[in-house]
Amino acid sequence: MKLSQFNFDLDKSRIAQEPVRWRDEARLMVLHKDSGELEHRLFKDIIDYFGKGDTFVLNDTKVFPARLYGKKEKTGADIMVLLLRELNREQRLWDVIVDPARKIRIGNKLYFGEDESLVAEVIDNTTSRGRTLRFLFDGSYEDFKEALFSLGEPYVPEWVKEKVTPEDFENYQTIFAAHEGAVSAPAAGLHFSRELFNRMILKDIEKTFITVHMGIGQFRTVDVEDLSKHRMDSERLIITEEAAATINKAKRSGKKVVAVGTTVMRGLETYVTTTHEVNAYDGWTNKFIFPPYQYAVPDAIVSNFHLPQSTMLMCVAAFGGYKGVMHAYETALAEGYRFGPYGDALLIV
Repeated sequence: MKLSQFNFDLDKSRIAQEPVRWRDEARLMVLHKDSGELEHRLFKDIIDYFGKGDTFVLNDTKVFPARLYGKKEKTGADIMVLLLRELNREQRLWDVIVDPARKIRIGNKLYFGEDESLVAEVIDNTTSRGRTLRFLFDGSYEDFKEALFSLGEPYVPEWVKEKVTPEDFENYQTIFAAHEGAVSAPAAGLHFSRELFNRMILKDIEKTFITVHMGIGQFRTVDVEDLSKHRMDSERLIITEEAAATINKAKRSGKKVVAVGTTVMRGLETYVTTTHEVNAYDGWTNKFIFPPYQYAVPDAIVSNFHLPQSTMLMCVAAFGGYKGVMHAYETALAEGYRFGPYGDALLIV
């Protein structure tokens, strides 16, 4: 398939800037992929489609405050630094994006905080993702992380909202976030509430967690018409022995495995056995899924409504079928569904 086949008109006003008041009361569209039938529900109704032994797989990554604002030495020019990942704990090395980037050179120092108490030096200017910074800090690692994160804010994409608010520190985090390392939130997981988890327990619906530390690769613009030539950024993927056993038990028992979000969909499909089971894994994945593709693990998926020509839309269309998913998106536009990480959800069964 081609990039242009995933284009559609989406007005910026359709992108949700805030979540609904109660996480599980976002709207939920249900697509029955075999018949093409669409239903309109609330997210908390999702458990009506599942029963005893069916297993939800969620991404328990934790978003850290990755966006920092500071100034360049000598000129005092304003700069934004987006922390992508920690490269070396002892040396305080981080892989980052700097904006504006054109005037940042190796050896430049950047200052953060009102008192400019945190200083970083640019030591590499040639990485594929931008820059490598060494933070100059004499205290303990714990004190460094506290100082670094106290100056940051969550990376809610600019196309969602231009200015982050204090509420985003809670809103842009799942209630089950456990393992720090994500720049962006696994949006489909944002809809789950403690009340919904309790109702899942009452129906004997299982859940398990994998960890995919989501960066900004899924938000990057695809700039090739031939999708086979697009390359995803690598993201850290951890599937524990316990999670793999829970997922495989559901598969062997004929129960449904529900992948919550495109990060989970890609994670589950990264290393699959010939018998369509999941292996425990701790490493990296740059899995890019687009139609045509035959999923091995999930029997149902949950995802938000994504932007035109996004890799996330392609991943969803590979599961639900191109025609069915694009029709669902047309319906979402006509029925006033909200798009983006704070928007509404699509369940495909």
